[in-house]
Amino acid sequence: MPEKLVEAVRADAGARAILNSPLPDSYRAAFLRREDEGIFDGAADRDVRRSIHIGDVPMPELAPDEVLVAVMAAAVNYNTVWSAMFQPLSTFGFLDHFARQGGWATRHRRDYHVVGSDAAGVVVRTGSAVRHWSVGDRVVVAAPYIDEQDPMAQRDGMLSHDFRAWGFETNFGAFGQFAVAKATQLIAKPRHLSWEEAACNTLCLGTAYRMLIGPGGARIKLGDVVLVWGAAGGLGAYAVQLCRQAGAITVGVVGSTDKADLLDRLGCDVVLNRHDVGLTGDEADGVDEWRALGTAIRKHTGEDPHVAFEHVGRATFAASVYVVRRGGTVVTCGSSSGYDHRYDNRHLWMKLKRVIGSHGANAQESVEANRLVALGRIVPTLSRTFGLDAAAEATRLVQTNAHEGKVGVLCLAEREGLGIEDEALRARVGEDRLRLFRDHAARRPS
Repeated sequence: MPEKLVEAVRADAGARAILNSPLPDSYRAAFLRREDEGIFDGAADRDVRRSIHIGDVPMPELAPDEVLVAVMAAAVNYNTVWSAMFQPLSTFGFLDHFARQGGWATRHRRDYHVVGSDAAGVVVRTGSAVRHWSVGDRVVVAAPYIDEQDPMAQRDGMLSHDFRAWGFETNFGAFGQFAVAKATQLIAKPRHLSWEEAACNTLCLGTAYRMLIGPGGARIKLGDVVLVWGAAGGLGAYAVQLCRQAGAITVGVVGSTDKADLLDRLGCDVVLNRHDVGLTGDEADGVDEWRALGTAIRKHTGEDPHVAFEHVGRATFAASVYVVRRGGTVVTCGSSSGYDHRYDNRHLWMKLKRVIGSHGANAQESVEANRLVALGRIVPTLSRTFGLDAAAEATRLVQTNAHEGKVGVLCLAEREGLGIEDEALRARVGEDRLRLFRDHAARRPS
């Protein structure tokens, strides 16, 4: 245990004390093992609790453009579920491919993979080429890991040739006492949030921001009707908030009365319980279900949606293509229910609709999205937290969709509620808003 350095960070002792505390040779983390790649062969349930291990891993060396962050808290994203299931590909393949570049990239090829793509913490070391961040800075970490020397990165980092998702396609991710990130991934931590509240926003909020607001996304405007699938989940709940801030009319789809109540309190304009509408959970081929959904949306809004916010994948994609209006847009960032999307192309081409692929958020979009959090306009969707030793249980909760919003992991933070710096702003935002998802989860029967 790196006691002296951890004590300096937890005590907010300042840059000098942190620099005078030696780096440990190893640190505690949640990781996957290469030797486990085949453990789910023939298994009906790829239970991630079998593949996520907790233990000590070696401390990596820093590249000149990197920082070492003492991770106070992290959060679970679905990419960690994919990693831990070794589906659709083993992420050790990503690490091996990255290592073939040579140089600093070779560090990432290990027989262990520290996962996790959302973190909040304190900078404890900086590489020799880092200019804009210093030891002691409180930061959140955005997931895009790019080659900033690629000319395309000057236009849009998400289009750069060697873009990678941190903690998914790179090693030394968020689920540990320490994490290695590029300086370009850092954003100032919102001062009114606790560590766990700050850690849960960056990836999902940035992704939703790019999909809905950014120049490469749907570019929603005042009065647009936006259909949001999985609206009480990590991505969906941020999409609902962004639509509200932009003046759009949000139609959120959820799978239970409990989640519908949560969305009402979040401020979603129209909440549709899929069971009340007659959706079966797999609308890939269900024309009757598509029509029922369209009818329900028109009943509440008087018109068809301008945009469908699509991340569920195979189960919902055909319905999204069908229900958006003539000239409407389906913007998609993922496929948690399957990647093999099938839809009737006549509804796309004959009605001049568009499909936009979206992935993560570039540095500027991440900063702009985080600014909304820092202003109190967007609130965290954190519903539960687990300790680092229970990271597998936290990931299992997301795998089985037994959660709302985001699930957090306390790493070096010893309890919830630490790290708040601006109590006045917090009071203006309101504890009821900041704790909306956690209070809702606490009221649910066990």
